[in-house]
Amino acid sequence: MPSGLDGIVAADTVLSHTDRERGMLWVRGVALPELVALHGYEGTVALLWQGFAGDDITRAGMAAELGAARVAAFDAVGGWLPAAGRRPLFEGVRRCLATLADDTPPAGIVATLSVAVPALLRTARGDAPLAPDASLGTAADLLRMLHGAPADAANVAALDTYFAVMAESGLSGSSFTARVIASTRASLVCAALGAWCAFTGELHGGAPGPTLDLLDALAATDDVDGWIERRLLAGERLMGFGHRVFLGNDPRAEAMRIALRRMGPAAGRLDFAEHVERRVAAVLARVKPGRFLPANVEIAAALLLDAVGIPRDAFTPVFAVSRCAGWLAHAMEQRQTGRMIRPVSRYVGPHAVE
Repeated sequence: MPSGLDGIVAADTVLSHTDRERGMLWVRGVALPELVALHGYEGTVALLWQGFAGDDITRAGMAAELGAARVAAFDAVGGWLPAAGRRPLFEGVRRCLATLADDTPPAGIVATLSVAVPALLRTARGDAPLAPDASLGTAADLLRMLHGAPADAANVAALDTYFAVMAESGLSGSSFTARVIASTRASLVCAALGAWCAFTGELHGGAPGPTLDLLDALAATDDVDGWIERRLLAGERLMGFGHRVFLGNDPRAEAMRIALRRMGPAAGRLDFAEHVERRVAAVLARVKPGRFLPANVEIAAALLLDAVGIPRDAFTPVFAVSRCAGWLAHAMEQRQTGRMIRPVSRYVGPHAVE
C-alpha cells in the first residue's frame, strides 16, 4: 500500500476534479478561472451544496442565507467567547465550533466561523467584537468585523477570490476527515469540528503563516542562493514549495496573483516572492538535479491574506472560513452514500512466540 494512501481512490465525488498535468481545477464542472469571474465565494458555496443542502441554490440566495446566519451566530457569541477568548486562537475556534448544536444547518456552521475569527482576534487585542452586516458578502463582512471599518473594494475582491478558489480542493486530509466522521452518521457539526482539528497541522492548513516567515528570512539576507542551498542540503522543508497534487502552475495561485496585482502597491511583496521562486528553482537545479520543487498555493495565499490585513497567526482560521464549505459538501455527499468508511490495517508488529 502506498505511503500516505497516495493514489488510493477512497470516494466517488461530483464536487471537484484536478488535472495535475494541465494545472486546472474544476468545481462541479466549472473551471477555476470561471469560478472566480462569475460565481465568487457565495456562488461557489451554492455550487458545492447544490443537491445536498437543497435544490436550485443560487448565489444571491446563498449570500442572503449566510448573511442571516452570521447575525444569528453573533447573537450566540456571549455563550462561548468569554472562555474561548482567553485561549490561543486555534483552541478558541475549536471551542466555538464545539458549542454548536448538532442540528445547526451548513450555512450556520460556515457563518459561525466567519463571525468567530474576527471576534476572537478583536477580543485578543482588547476590542469588543462587531456585529455582522447581513447585507454584505462574507469577505466584505469579515474584513469589516475585523478592522472596524468598511474594507476597500480591491481588498474585498481579493479576499473573495481567495475564499472562492480555496473552498474545495479534493480529498485533502481535512476533507477526508469530514467524510469519515459523516459516514458514521454523526452530525455535520461533528464533521466540521473534526475537519478543523485535522486542518490545524502545519502540513495542512497551518502552512500559510510559516511561508511568510521564509520570505522574511530571505529578505533579511544578502545571500538568497546560499540561504536556500544550506536548507536544501540539510534536508529542511522550504515552506511554500512542493505539493502532493499539483506539479506546478496551480490555478488557485494564479487567480490570487491576479487579485494581488489589482491591489497595486498593497501587493508589493509579490515581485520579491516571484524572485524567490526563480532562485529556488535555480539552486535546486544545481544542488539536486532532476528534483522538482515548484512553488505551491501557500505563497500567493500568504501574500494575499497579509495584503488585506489578516494577522499572520490568523491565516489558518481565515482559510477555514473558505474550506469549511468544502468540508460540509464532502460530509453531505458521503452521507448520501449511506456507507461507513471502514478500511482495514495490516499488522506489522511482533508475533507471539509459540
